[in-house]
Amino acid sequence: MRYQAVGCADIQASSLALGCMRMSSLSSQAAGQVLQQCQELGINFFDHADIYGQGQAERVFGQAIKDLGIDRQSIYLQSKCGIRQGYFDFSKQHIVQSVEGILDRLQTDYLDFLLLHRPDALVEPEEVAEAFDQLARQGKVRYFGVSNHNPAQISLLQTYVDQPLVANQLQFGPAHTPMLDAGLNVNMLNDAASMRDGGTIEFCRQANITIQPWSPFQVDLEQGLFLNHPNFAGLSQQLAKMAEERSVSVEAVVIAWLMRHPAKMQPILGSMNPERLAKMADGLAIELTRPEWYEIYRSAGHVLP
Repeated sequence: MRYQAVGCADIQASSLALGCMRMSSLSSQAAGQVLQQCQELGINFFDHADIYGQGQAERVFGQAIKDLGIDRQSIYLQSKCGIRQGYFDFSKQHIVQSVEGILDRLQTDYLDFLLLHRPDALVEPEEVAEAFDQLARQGKVRYFGVSNHNPAQISLLQTYVDQPLVANQLQFGPAHTPMLDAGLNVNMLNDAASMRDGGTIEFCRQANITIQPWSPFQVDLEQGLFLNHPNFAGLSQQLAKMAEERSVSVEAVVIAWLMRHPAKMQPILGSMNPERLAKMADGLAIELTRPEWYEIYRSAGHVLP
């Protein structure tokens, strides 16, 4: 396992994090098996959200950690808040109340990281600042960040928030590359030149914000996984070819593709299958060449100018 800082946070987090959304369907015993595999792989960073299983994912995780006797100081816990039934809410009251519930379900006194889950069009950044100040002062949250935010939204928050925003969790993978496309098609008239994200990768690199790719094996939330998807046959074939050449899994090659980018991203692995997690972790030992990285990008149907 590799270890890295998250933004300016003075920690050594595993370069791969476990995303715990699917843990809500597991028993505490099954969750314990997943966590034991994480320990063997060296994964010490765990990502949650208060809406995962309506809080059940955090409950299962908290009980599994307790049952296994894992030292709280040896792991980093991250959770997200701000999504409510039919709307988004970055009010001070909701943020503070959300953290109280998260801490209770995880059976811990503090979060290492709290992210704002999806942008709230009605955000009042002064309220966010007050919530963050209170949570930091009370020792309930160590570091703060965002999820699915563009540069302008981050800049607005950071203008008011004293704490540095250290992470931005975004969907990114070989079949979902809007953060790359416009940057590779500057001053072109094709569709790929459309700036959909505001230059998020470049902004986060300049601001020392760690990008945490979520669902790297998906096309999007509607189309699901790209592996064996009819629209991404070329990508699947290319990944399989590279995997066979290296005697590793396709999952390992996808992780290697993410880690080859110089932004030092921290992928969120959403699998609850211990064997699949091990396959993904193998990707950290693979070094793709520049031509190979671009070959994977092009195999997903992207045409370079």
